[in-house]
Amino acid sequence: MTNRAAALRYARALFDVAKKESDVEQVQQQLEAFVQLVTQNPALAQAFGNSAIPAAKKRAVVEALLARGGAVAPVLSKLLMLLAASDRLTLLPDLSAAYRERVLDHLQVVRGEVRSAMPLSADRMKALERSLAQATGRRVILDAKVDPAIIGGVVTRLGSTVFDGSVTTQLEKLKHTLVESGT
Repeated sequence: MTNRAAALRYARALFDVAKKESDVEQVQQQLEAFVQLVTQNPALAQAFGNSAIPAAKKRAVVEALLARGGAVAPVLSKLLMLLAASDRLTLLPDLSAAYRERVLDHLQVVRGEVRSAMPLSADRMKALERSLAQATGRRVILDAKVDPAIIGGVVTRLGSTVFDGSVTTQLEKLKHTLVESGT
């Protein structure tokens, strides 16, 4: 089984148990905080990925981090200890991303990206999110990016669906039409 597939399975199991025993959003925040702690500390990330370091030592480090970090949902604590004991802590970034997607799906939220030539105002972002929410039937959260190459308009991506209202695309279509017609 690939690491990605294993991370997906762990994320599914964590979500299923968290849904019954805890607050799935709280578990997500705690998991992301733990992953951020590990990724911001290169020595810690390297130690967790080093197979020469015994799993018992990794487990002790995880225990110490959990004790120092404050209250963590029991289901998350158990999962982190299991990952440490089975030397699978390197799955944490993929596991966290997969868990986040499960939580968003559960909450009927879809994340997307909007690119525009210039920064969009907060009002324009909200209007775009409302419009996309009506089209998808889910709450939409957009991350804004500025891309001067699109000249004007916006390009929105929700999962694998792209809504392209950019001037660049309109010009390309016009060019293609003119070439096709021989004008």
